[in-house]
Amino acid sequence: MIDDLTLLLSRIQFAISIGFHGIYPTLNIGMACFILIMESLWVKTNDIVYLQICQFWNKIFALTFGVGVVSGIVLAYQLGTNFGPFIAYAGEVIGPLFANETLTAFFLEAGFLGIMLFGWKRVGRSLHLFSTAMVCFGTILSAFWIMSANSWMQTPVSYTLDVDHLVPISYAEIIFNPSFLTRFTHMLFSAWLTACFFILGISCYYIHQGIATDKAKLTLKFSLIAALILAPMQLMVGDAVGLIVHQYQPMKTAAMEANWRTQSGVPLVLFALPDQTNQVNHYEISIPKLASFINTHDWDGELEGLDQVAIADQPNVFVIFWTFRIMVGLGLCFIAVPVLGLCLGRRIYNKHWFQWIGMLMTPMGLVATTCGWMTAEVGRQPWIIYNVMRTRDGASLIPVESVTVSLTVLVIVYSIVLSCYMYYLFKVIQTGPMDLDNLKHTVGYLLNKPVVEDPNL
Repeated sequence: MIDDLTLLLSRIQFAISIGFHGIYPTLNIGMACFILIMESLWVKTNDIVYLQICQFWNKIFALTFGVGVVSGIVLAYQLGTNFGPFIAYAGEVIGPLFANETLTAFFLEAGFLGIMLFGWKRVGRSLHLFSTAMVCFGTILSAFWIMSANSWMQTPVSYTLDVDHLVPISYAEIIFNPSFLTRFTHMLFSAWLTACFFILGISCYYIHQGIATDKAKLTLKFSLIAALILAPMQLMVGDAVGLIVHQYQPMKTAAMEANWRTQSGVPLVLFALPDQTNQVNHYEISIPKLASFINTHDWDGELEGLDQVAIADQPNVFVIFWTFRIMVGLGLCFIAVPVLGLCLGRRIYNKHWFQWIGMLMTPMGLVATTCGWMTAEVGRQPWIIYNVMRTRDGASLIPVESVTVSLTVLVIVYSIVLSCYMYYLFKVIQTGPMDLDNLKHTVGYLLNKPVVEDPNL
């Protein structure tokens, strides 16, 4: 039997790895869609500004993609070393899903990424646009397979037990498990919103500094309009996810609402300090019956409480309660900021305080997404496969010293990688988009048609 410290360190190590890795695919999904739209507009209008935007964001995309690939490889090794029994038990079910992610999505991205980044002088506009579209599709396809595997672990179906391992019955049912479509859609909207506010923040920085303002105004306007559309839609998708969670993982819902006992007409707790030892909330501020309405669409709907299971079988309520509220709170900000921008209209270009808000919002999509993942994954505990296999049973029996050393090395290496990523990211941002002369040198004969040049260039 694995000891508590080894299990805790293994979980922390994997959490750091997947949390660090998750930053980059999330950004890339949204940025790839944004670059595809900008390149499509360039091909359609022949306006050089769109091409300058593509060239600039391609650099950030390439940097982010590279770190994402390197950090993703580590996860596969950690599953084998730190959670070997889990792989042995469920590998026949989820192994093909991970393999498909590599064989389809990653190969598709890798195959066309070279053309997207370095093919400007070697291929025509149509082929380059097609390559960008394939990279964009590859990022979405990657999310499809990863979310399918993770959702099956949340809502496992279509399997049978053969002595000491699971055997799949229908891969179609495994892929499209009960929580997959809503969670996959929720993840896509999260990625798109993350990119919206990442682009918005950098655009606000340029406007505030008076750098490349023509391109920054265009991308700021685009990100505000996109966020204005996507954020309310994300709210509706999030509601659908909440209904699925309540149906299939009631203890996760109970932890999110800090609901300690089964009851009807459960209040929505806005603020509290959950005390899991005593099964109570301290300093609670709540709205009557609202939690029942949100989770069941019935003001008097019944929600199962954490009293349905032993304390040892409850997820960490304090973590889930607050990560969920941070995610929802930022989601409301994602609606408020574009609405504010819409109300200001063209005055946003002269409002330094709004530009500061935009710059502060730059990483908030990543913060919200990370909190959402923490809610989903910590809320599943103590199960690695919900109601099928406990996390303790899926962890490898390895010396605590080995986990300690690998965790320490991981933190040091990831700190260095993150520092390098931030250094080069800021360097790209400070350099800004190419001027027209450098752009002509870079893209070659793709500018063989007369272009619409901005008089400010």
